Amino acid sequence: MESIDWSNLSFGYMPTDYNVRCIYKDGKWGDITVTSSQTFEIHMAATCLHYGQEAFEGMKAFRGKDGKIRIFRMDENAARLQSSCRGIMMPELPTEKFNEAILTVVKKNERFVPPYESGASLYIRPLLIGTSAQVGVKPAKEYLFIVFVSPVGPYFKEGFKPTPMAILRQYDRAAPLGTGRYKVGDYAASLVAGEKAHELGYSAVLYLDAKEKKYIDECGPANFFGIRGNSYITPKSTSILPSITNKSLMQLAEDMGMTVEVRQIPEDEIGTFDEAGACGTAAVISPIARIDDLDENKSYIFSKDGKPGPICEKLYNKLRAIQYGDEPDTHKWITIVE
Repeated sequence: MESIDWSNLSFGYMPTDYNVRCIYKDGKWGDITVTSSQTFEIHMAATCLHYGQEAFEGMKAFRGKDGKIRIFRMDENAARLQSSCRGIMMPELPTEKFNEAILTVVKKNERFVPPYESGASLYIRPLLIGTSAQVGVKPAKEYLFIVFVSPVGPYFKEGFKPTPMAILRQYDRAAPLGTGRYKVGDYAASLVAGEKAHELGYSAVLYLDAKEKKYIDECGPANFFGIRGNSYITPKSTSILPSITNKSLMQLAEDMGMTVEVRQIPEDEIGTFDEAGACGTAAVISPIARIDDLDENKSYIFSKDGKPGPICEKLYNKLRAIQYGDEPDTHKWITIVE
């Protein structure tokens, strides 16, 4: 293996040694298999290609100071994938099968788990797709589950530094009763808005709800939260993906004695927040420097000195300390790879 510059990894795909696969056929799941092939053959009429019958997850493994490899909240990812399966009529992958696949692929690619001091991690991508040949909108009969891994650095190239985000009212992320709450293949719908935001100098789009254009929904690739005084406030909506990172931050905020509010957040309320951030597996927390509502010609500023706010910083450091094994895992979020 060529030497990897662990401290300067981007967030992208790097080939590793193995991936794992499992086939659903004749009404049941098969055994987990291991392969070094990075491709697979698929029928041109597969339902995943035509009707978007596919779901995926994103999770990470971390190497601690003690050399042990830790996987964060594996059961939560299994449960969210099962929810996505229910949302688009795919057979649910049992939690035990999911966990076996994750542990197998991490063990097999152990040499790609970045060292502790690098700040990098091993990104884990489970993927489930409908593979039967079909013309006509109905669920497939056969499915393929794959898990591959890649060592990654920070999702935003700035790392843990505040970045500006924009509200672009002419774009919707997801319909209120659609598939926004599932981690499925509708992310392409956010590409145009995301690219426009990048061209204008923003790191991401902060979407408003599609129905009334009045309430905060979520950022393109992440959940939104605001801090006001001793409160952690995050939107409630039928179109928001339930972020495992956000769920964890809410628990840590409670542990710190903060009040947690999950409710509709009118856009006007943004101006009352002391801090704001986007959160998800890839970035953990991406502090927001300011939010510009380009249609209304308004700006909400959270960081004037280019530094994260104190609560964002405390939550970020606490969560990462648990992930790397530097602080006790009091909520039993960690699975150690034996």
